[in-house]
Amino acid sequence: MRRPRQFSFALLILTLLSGCDSELDRFDTNRVFSLTLAKSESVDMAEAETDVSLILESLFGTPDSPTWPTEIMAGADLVSVERLRRAAGKVSSEQDGTHLGLFREHCVVCHGVSGNGSGPVSQFQNPYPRDFRPGVFKWKTTERSEKPSRKDLKNLLYAGLPGTGMPSFSLLDEQDIEALIDYVIYLSVRGEVERRLLMEMVTSLGYGVEPLPENERLSYAGRESVAPEILVNVQRVMSQWADSAQPEVLPQAAPEMKLDQDLSVTRGRELFHGKIANCVGCHGVEGAGGVETRDYDDWTKEYTTKLGISPDNREDVQPFREVGAHRPRLIQPRILQGVVFRGGDEPGRLYQLIRHGIAGTPMPGVALVPEENGKGLTESQIWDLVSYLRSLRSN
Repeated sequence: MRRPRQFSFALLILTLLSGCDSELDRFDTNRVFSLTLAKSESVDMAEAETDVSLILESLFGTPDSPTWPTEIMAGADLVSVERLRRAAGKVSSEQDGTHLGLFREHCVVCHGVSGNGSGPVSQFQNPYPRDFRPGVFKWKTTERSEKPSRKDLKNLLYAGLPGTGMPSFSLLDEQDIEALIDYVIYLSVRGEVERRLLMEMVTSLGYGVEPLPENERLSYAGRESVAPEILVNVQRVMSQWADSAQPEVLPQAAPEMKLDQDLSVTRGRELFHGKIANCVGCHGVEGAGGVETRDYDDWTKEYTTKLGISPDNREDVQPFREVGAHRPRLIQPRILQGVVFRGGDEPGRLYQLIRHGIAGTPMPGVALVPEENGKGLTESQIWDLVSYLRSLRSN
């Protein structure tokens, strides 16, 4: 029987109100990824889920009491435990006006307690809120495969993302912003370590075929006896964040782009509709959209097409939906006419988006070539595309 809309809305409001000041003693297991492994490796994930949960709690604590394993972690100074604890836990204030529970107050309704992108209002949003746990971020100044810099995350919090449910938090105090940045990094590191350990357990350590003897199961008892599988995976994730700590300097527009803007726009339009860049294939003629696509983002593909499952096969997708996966949605390439670009419309920012593409999506980067050869774009050609994209804002 269909649930009345008024009842659903009332239930949502109660969920939101009850979540802010409640105590939470553990993070949810990433059961979507666990089920993906169960299907791909034909294993039982029960023991792996149990052991990973215990390891993660020893390393990273709980939603109300987060910890940061500085004793085994390179780049540990990227996150302050003091700021983590300010962002974590239930919503409250100290006598001096310091806000506590910032993530639960401002972010959990969309991104969820564990940063899984499945907060109470996520099902009503298009696109869905970001799942931080795979460590993949779309809007950044670093290369496609790299983590965002701290400055990237700060810019996102201050500016928001036009055309999405992500608002601006520019009215928050700077210290609150810094605490939220730390907490997003914390959730991402924790989530990626979880994924890596689950993968290693079933592909290298023999989990899931038959019950393992206690002495062969992975556990964490402190720095003096840390298993190499734990140490390597934690440090590998952290080193990636440390490598992207400093943002890439945005490139400056080519001199000819500034000198003859109209000619640059004309050249960019030809590239946009041409065979090499072929932007028209997804974004439509003059960036007006209208192109039918049958593609999905990487978060969806991981538990569907990579397993040989069609995203529109409800029966095959249902087990993943039951453990927390969002309903698959077809990618909708951006209409470029008369819009505010989500990642920003500064020339250097658009140059990077064309050059590197957008992580987690079908938007590819282009090969940068020293001279025109029909196989990639030169630096000046990318700047011409930037000129054309910026000209579409007034259409």
